[in-house]
Amino acid sequence: MRLGIVIMAAGKGTRLKSKRAKVLHQIGGQPLLRHVIASAAQVVPARDILVVVGHQAELVQAAVRDTGVRFVEQREQRGTGHAIQCAERETRGYEHLIVLSGDVPLLKTETMLALRDFHVHQKAAMTILTAEPTHSFGYGRVLRRKPGKPEVAAIVEQKALKPAQEGLREINSGIYAFQRKPLFEHIGRLRPTNAHKELYLTDMAGMLVKAGERVVAIEAAHPTEVLGANTIAEMMDLDREMRLEKARTLMAAGVSIFQPETVMIDGGVEVGPDTVIEPFAQLLGTTRIGSDCRIRSYSVLENTTLGDRVEILHSCVIEDAVIENGARLGPMAHLRPGCHVGQNVHIGNFVEAKKTRIGAGSKANHLTYLGDAQVGSGTNIGAGTITCNYDGVNKYQTVIGDRVFIGSDSALVAPVVIGEGAYIAAGSVITDDVPADALALGRARQVNKEHWAKNRRAQQEARKKGSTKK
Repeated sequence: MRLGIVIMAAGKGTRLKSKRAKVLHQIGGQPLLRHVIASAAQVVPARDILVVVGHQAELVQAAVRDTGVRFVEQREQRGTGHAIQCAERETRGYEHLIVLSGDVPLLKTETMLALRDFHVHQKAAMTILTAEPTHSFGYGRVLRRKPGKPEVAAIVEQKALKPAQEGLREINSGIYAFQRKPLFEHIGRLRPTNAHKELYLTDMAGMLVKAGERVVAIEAAHPTEVLGANTIAEMMDLDREMRLEKARTLMAAGVSIFQPETVMIDGGVEVGPDTVIEPFAQLLGTTRIGSDCRIRSYSVLENTTLGDRVEILHSCVIEDAVIENGARLGPMAHLRPGCHVGQNVHIGNFVEAKKTRIGAGSKANHLTYLGDAQVGSGTNIGAGTITCNYDGVNKYQTVIGDRVFIGSDSALVAPVVIGEGAYIAAGSVITDDVPADALALGRARQVNKEHWAKNRRAQQEARKKGSTKK
């Protein structure tokens, strides 16, 4: 048996009231379509997944091209049946097809495998994945030939339900398995006999039954798996469900998450055991966190790797960075892309870094900007220090050696090298390289003018009295 998977992703999603194609809207940190592809790729190789694109086809392809799937374009969107017709040539060579919707992101691989196996075992021309949600109004109902039996008589849309059928709770999910041969033998007979004048793939059930083919149904284990999103509100419901499931998975693996309903964790995030995540933290993208860490409230980590025993204090923002074991950051630190923080480094309040590597045991505890810098081990960066890395046109690098002491309120004008063991006096502007173990002072000599302030106040008071007399 050769199995292909077709994902329908051509629609506009007009009910979203959005300019973006529906399948490009994100939940769990990724577009809807990427979630569907990820599950499908556990069933068949990516080359056997065909995505039908239409609205904003180029943008949709660009968003998922790296997955290795193939594409076919539905230039005129004339319904789900027409979408499958467009894929006729590209599906030749497959014996069976699974048809998925690009806006149903919670469908599990295990459910797809169950659908495949049931379809093959039943020797069916068409197998319908069904569900029994709490509220079935608005969905097409699956009409079985006999209660409890797999055979299906038809799919009846909500508007076409007879009074005796309105109590049916089993819905059509829009996810199917087909034998390819009978599918394409009959799909050309679909007609747009509906209010939208479109070709509906659901009509294939009744059509195949009339042709004497076997049509069966299998119910999904969890109704939430087959839920799509037709509005932004429904999409956020899916996002909430996905993130809560992610949190439950992490907690089952030994991660403590306080108030998990408040925490935003993307599907691709990994967290080691005995790590604690506090309320309102955000772990996004491909973030990897080791064991025994603590992520405190309101911190945002994106595409960032943390070693073990790392503490991220309140309200830190960290993107595309690597932080090694035992480091401590924050509160309110900002690491922009390209930073590498060594073991046991302390980065404190209102410190910002960009494209900076900081060696083990170094400290920058207050009000500092480190851009395009290399900082050695055991170095102390005083409060208010700035690496002046930009001249208005180009960026330059600052190199600071091991065991350096940078006094507070210093400006290091790049390109500049501070040798190992050097001292920089507080308030200095450093424009030249500093040798190892030297003391560098880059400030004017202090001058004290005796009684200057007292005399100035007296002058001001005299002017004030003269102005009053006039």
